[in-house]
Amino acid sequence: MSRSRSLDVSVRQGAIEDASRSENFGIGLRVFSGASHAYGSTADSSNEGLELLARQVCAMAKAVPEDTYTRLATPKEFAKDFILPDLFDDAPSWDVKELGRLASVAESAAISQKGITQCDSSSAGQAMHWIGLSTSEGFSGGYASTSSYIGLSVIAGKDDGMETDSASASAVYMSDLEDAEVVGLRAATRTLQKLGPRTGKKGAFPVIFERRVAGSLLRSFSRSISGPRLAKGTSFLNGKAGESVFSKAITIIDDPLVPRGRRSVPFDGEGMPVQRLAMVSGGVLNHCYLDLRSAARLGLKAMGHASRGLSSPPSPSPSNLWIEAGTVSLGDMIQNIKQGFLVTDLMGASISLSTGDYSRGASGFWIENGEIAYPVSEMTIAGNLKGMFLNMTPASDLEFREGIDAPSLLIEGMTTASREAW
Repeated sequence: MSRSRSLDVSVRQGAIEDASRSENFGIGLRVFSGASHAYGSTADSSNEGLELLARQVCAMAKAVPEDTYTRLATPKEFAKDFILPDLFDDAPSWDVKELGRLASVAESAAISQKGITQCDSSSAGQAMHWIGLSTSEGFSGGYASTSSYIGLSVIAGKDDGMETDSASASAVYMSDLEDAEVVGLRAATRTLQKLGPRTGKKGAFPVIFERRVAGSLLRSFSRSISGPRLAKGTSFLNGKAGESVFSKAITIIDDPLVPRGRRSVPFDGEGMPVQRLAMVSGGVLNHCYLDLRSAARLGLKAMGHASRGLSSPPSPSPSNLWIEAGTVSLGDMIQNIKQGFLVTDLMGASISLSTGDYSRGASGFWIENGEIAYPVSEMTIAGNLKGMFLNMTPASDLEFREGIDAPSLLIEGMTTASREAW
């Protein structure tokens, strides 16, 4: 069962432009018939609605092919006495005026900066989520969580010289939310720094993925060690357990029990216990993401990484995932580069998790003689994730913002090209 409630407020020129409330409710049902199973959902909680859902899903379960790998967690496997990792803020404002004030503060801070011509949008919001899970094997558990956010997008320059960028902040507790003025100033700074972009150089250069985009590499890694993908043999990391797949400087932690963590959970989507794991230690791959089905296919033990939607079967996914910070500051990392590319934005994607081939559009700043030289746009960066991971160095600037986080990451020898070279 899932229930959610949210309030979002947007402002323009200091006045509330829009306020929207939403509430959603749903019940998902998964039925086993022998070795077959099916699933469905409804928003109708009446007796008639639930009976209809049960009849439909039972009929579906009898009609689909058997799957001998799929099962429910047994009582011996259940999460027991699970910890609730401080996920619910019981003092949210749910006040349109207060959320409007936060969005206005961010907007005003951004517009106050010389060169910013317009705030395209500024908003703030809150949400609550309630999750409940029960199985016929006897598991029953539930929890509630909250979240708050501020976000805005601003424009600098005019006509062909216009640039836009954004900034945001989010937290489980409203009191932990970053100051709205700081968020607004960050959006302005990012946008102003992009004015007057040039083209970067073509060749093999060191590339730094700034902290705000470095998490995308971690997401690619997590998808490449997903149990279903490994079971199909379609990952470039198939058969790499116990081997070095990153440089020795890289340690990757998955921890679903972080207090007030953006992706924290007390149990997984199959009622299994969760735990902190070092997915990678000193570059060595220790674990992959498994649900019960993919664990059975691979002959491994599920470690509590299943998640599920109301109308979908369980599938493995990361919780709070991060790359541990390194010892070198981003500034020192830049100072050690004669020619290179600091990536601050990524767009588009051509990433093959089967082969590791990687290519993305990018913009940011060109580095010359250890200094930021000029902004660049319409660049392409390319490489292969196998080599990228093995040539990765983390900076010391890790911050926990998104739930999947990384410090700035230096990767040697990537291929860069500008639009002129396409």
